[in-house]
Order: sequence, then structure tokens, then C-alpha cells
Amino acid sequence: MSTYPNVKETKELIKDLVSIPSPSGNTKKVIEFVEEYLTNLNVETKRNRKGGLIATLPGANPQEHRMLTAHVDTLGAIVKEVKSNGRLRLDLIGGFKYNSIEGEYCEIQTTSGNIFTGTILMHQTSVHVYKDAGKAERNQENIEVRIDAKVNNPEDIRALGIEVGDFVSFDPRVQLTENGFIKSRHLDDKASVAILLQLIKRIRQENITLPYTTHFLISNNEEIGYGGNSNITPETVEYLAVDMGAMGDGQTTDEYTVSICAKDSSGPYHYELRKHLVDLAKTNNIGYQLDIYPYYGSDASAAIRAGNDIIHGLIGPGIDSSHAFERTHESSLEQTERLLYNYVQSNLVSY
Repeated sequence: MSTYPNVKETKELIKDLVSIPSPSGNTKKVIEFVEEYLTNLNVETKRNRKGGLIATLPGANPQEHRMLTAHVDTLGAIVKEVKSNGRLRLDLIGGFKYNSIEGEYCEIQTTSGNIFTGTILMHQTSVHVYKDAGKAERNQENIEVRIDAKVNNPEDIRALGIEVGDFVSFDPRVQLTENGFIKSRHLDDKASVAILLQLIKRIRQENITLPYTTHFLISNNEEIGYGGNSNITPETVEYLAVDMGAMGDGQTTDEYTVSICAKDSSGPYHYELRKHLVDLAKTNNIGYQLDIYPYYGSDASAAIRAGNDIIHGLIGPGIDSSHAFERTHESSLEQTERLLYNYVQSNLVSY
């Protein structure tokens, strides 16, 4: 099996992307990063009104289109309350649990753009003070942000410019290990964004003319359910979401292959497209796993719910511990990149 030429660059690009805070609702900076990357490749882009980015590569057939999507928005939080003890109560952005962010470093961005650092902690953290420190429920009532500033009351906090509605992002703690693992928050879905950007770069470098005009939507509202439900051209026949493959008990997905989703909480994905993806993987000796994600929805799901008449599919690298301390391996990135490289040059499936 030949090594995909972009895998090292992909890992560095993932590191750059996860290092840019972008909780759903506050994604302008990361969209600008992606926009600049594509502009340097002389790729046509435009922004939609929701703040997402659409890149288009003209194909030999302009009457039938493809669209691929990956999302740059991440889990995060928003200031719910300025507490009397000089700390912050949070409201979560995206589907995750409070226990997955306990002890995490964070940044609070004020509406004026100032950044303050902090730590997300249980109110009852100190075992020298709280008898129930280990048993208390990890919830909105007990979790709070300790700000790295001299603040003891709401007046002190507001003097810094921090207020209800300010965005809170989590330290990704990204690490690239020598044996090929990538450990970081927000691999969902910045790993797939990096893969799509590198795919576009390779198409440009190799002067490939795609068989169909192909759009790449860099979505910015997927974690809250509607990132990919619009801006789909009437000519679009196939719509492929590139997102993480979820791992756990009863799952086939692993960190070393590309995961092809047969069904998630929105229902089955298009059967013919799924078979086409499997055939491409087999023909090109690409490692893959078929899987079902029971508590999952994608931008392809959102596109279908919005009433678009499209063939929809979902693939992605396998991600361990999704919506928490995530990890994948460069092998999974490589298999996903190779499947996409072959997919965008293949024929549309029958419908």
C-alpha cells in the first residue's frame, strides 16, 4: 500500500486548526484561516450568510454536482451567569457532558475581543474542604470557571468586561506522537477539515479535472444541528459529509481505517452511495470499516431534513473518546484521504 503524500502535512494542519478557538457561534477566525489557505491555492470561495465557507472546483460536467462537507465549529460553552463568588457558570454548546471538561483550561472571549484564561472546576473541588468532592454531580450547578484574575465578586468580573453571553473555548492540548497518534480536543471535525483541504491541494497540484463540478462546504454550525442544511446547489446529486467515525463498545470503527457509516440516529444513509464507497475502498486496497453510530447526526442528516433532493453519505477517520479527549492515528487520516481522492474522481451512483 503506497503512503498518501499529504499525511504529514495533514497532521500539522490539524494542529493549526485545533489551536484556533471556534465554538459554534464564534467561528470567524478559523473560517478566515481556511479561506486564506484556499485562496493561496487559487480556489474560488464564497461565504454564506451563516458564516460558513464554500469552495468550488469546476468539473467536466457542470450540470451535475457533488458536495463534500466538514465542519470547523467545535464544542464549547457560553457564560450563563456571573456568580457571587467571582466565578462563572456555564451553558454548554454542543452535545457533551460536564465531566468531560472538568479540570480543563479555557479561554473567555469578551464581546470587545479581550481574552482571559481560566480553569473549569467543580465548586466542591478541594478534598480538604468538601467531603463529597468525588461524589457531587458534575452538572451546571456545580461546575464553574475560575478566572485567572483578581476577582471576588460580580463587580470585579464585569470590570474586566466579562458578561453573560461571552464565549468559552477549551484548551485542545494537541499532541502529535512519534508513532503516529494525534491527541487533541476537537478532532471532531477539524481532522476532516484538514483532510478536505489537503485533498483540494492535491487536486490542484496534479492538475486533475474532476468529472463533476464539486463544492466543498466548510460548515460552521454542525455541532448545533444545522451547518449543512443550506447552500446546496439545485444541480447537486451527491452530498458526502466527512466527519468522525465514533468508537466504543459494539462499534467496528477503529483509529487506523476509514469509517463508512451505514446508519445513525437520522436513519440509514443512501444504500447505493454506501456500496459505491465500499467498492472504491476494496478496489483501491483502502482499509475501511462499516459502522452504525447510534447517537449521532451529521451535516448530511441536516441536509436531508431540510428537504434537499440528494443522495447522502457519511465517512470519516475513526476517533476515540468522541466529544471528550479525542485521539486518532495517521493511518486513519491516510485511509480517509485516499478514499476521498478516489471518490471525487469516480462516477455518480445510480438513482
